[in-house]
Amino acid sequence: MEFLGVILDSLLIVLVIILIILALKTLDTLTKVDAILDDTKRKLDNIDSVFSFVGTVSDKLTIVTDTVVSSVVSFITNIFKKKGKGDIDE
Repeated sequence: MEFLGVILDSLLIVLVIILIILALKTLDTLTKVDAILDDTKRKLDNIDSVFSFVGTVSDKLTIVTDTVVSSVVSFITNIFKKKGKGDIDE
């Protein structure tokens, strides 16, 4: 009976040592993953600022383009209105 207890105690000690080694490897892996996530977050913040700048420029260009198109359409509309009124008066 004592022999069985010694075997079980030995196996339990080996199991605890294996679990400690696995826990240390897991902590090392989590440290590496944390570093990768921090690097990724930093890069995404930089990309986000670039997209924000592009969005702002796009909005400004849209405003300018809408103003130009509105002016051209107004000019063309005025030209056709004048010709139409002249034809009716004659």
